[in-house]
Amino acid sequence: MKKFRFPEDGNVAADIRDRYGFDGELLEIYAGNEGVKVHKWHHYLPLYDRYFRQYRGSAIKFLEIGVNNGGSLQMWRRYFGSDAVICGIDINPDCAQYDGQSGMVRIGSQDDPDFLARVVEEMGGIDVVLDDGSHRMHHIDATLRILYPLLSQNGTYMIEDLHTAYYPRFGGGFRASENFFNTVRGVIDDMHRWYHGKKQLRVPEMAAEVGGVHIHDSIVVIDKAPSLRPTHSRVQK
Repeated sequence: MKKFRFPEDGNVAADIRDRYGFDGELLEIYAGNEGVKVHKWHHYLPLYDRYFRQYRGSAIKFLEIGVNNGGSLQMWRRYFGSDAVICGIDINPDCAQYDGQSGMVRIGSQDDPDFLARVVEEMGGIDVVLDDGSHRMHHIDATLRILYPLLSQNGTYMIEDLHTAYYPRFGGGFRASENFFNTVRGVIDDMHRWYHGKKQLRVPEMAAEVGGVHIHDSIVVIDKAPSLRPTHSRVQK
């Protein structure tokens, strides 16, 4: 099968404004980035702002999986502000050089429950998780099941670069059972357990505490909220 090629666009700000109609402050931060490198797909910027703007200027506890060149942490510091608790984790020990520049950096694997628990404890909890780590199916799935129970109520869990769910070298594939979107389907089934009557949850680690699932090109966002039995009324005046 012939794969699409996705060109880079050097005129960052103009491309994001013209194609996605986004002109927020996050665009200025990203397009004007200096120092350490940051690399993002352009259609992510308006999605970041849609789901993360509510946390700006607060003491948000923000965990990013995947540090790479350190530029993403720098972007989030400028976006969220000085009160935010920001931590990045990476398995590459070279990333330790970025510790303390824009936030904490801790070295370890994203599928290690003990390591993740220590990081969350050090942060004092987590309100937002952004998984930009290995992009491998077994890592994404394991990390979600470990971290979601630790996420604060009304918190936000975002996974990006999920086009890898269709790439065999990342453990995915169009019809592969390991494709992460099969986990997402399980989460959606658990949300709707009231209607299909299946008692066994497909993703029990999330304890059916899912208020919403949002799917975009290569991005999934999950809202953590109490999942209450629906009720309805007939009102007539």
